[in-house]
Amino acid sequence: MNNDKVYQMHFSKIYPLLVNKALKKGRTQSEVDEVIRWLTGYDQAALDTIRESDMDYAAFFQNAPALNPNRNLIKGVVCGVRVEEIEEPLMREIRYLDKLIDELAKGKAMEKILRR
Repeated sequence: MNNDKVYQMHFSKIYPLLVNKALKKGRTQSEVDEVIRWLTGYDQAALDTIRESDMDYAAFFQNAPALNPNRNLIKGVVCGVRVEEIEEPLMREIRYLDKLIDELAKGKAMEKILRR
């Protein structure tokens, strides 16, 4: 499978989709930001800057300051694929974020989403 199109998408185009998914289910943008910060290690200022930049999705994850070591605890299905079985490392990181946003939208408690 060629993932180049996904990797080349600008984070600034993906971010509103993540937020809208959460907002439709009664969650907040700040919760989405918290999930992203937990997963990637970006602080809020960096995240705000990236949202306004042309950074692509691949670079967003490749430049993440500190990918959370507990992200390997994220299990489940996203787009019909088990995230823990995705072999391509970059796509697995992307799907981790998708899964976390899905959990947020489904009303799961932040403590459980953030694997605390």
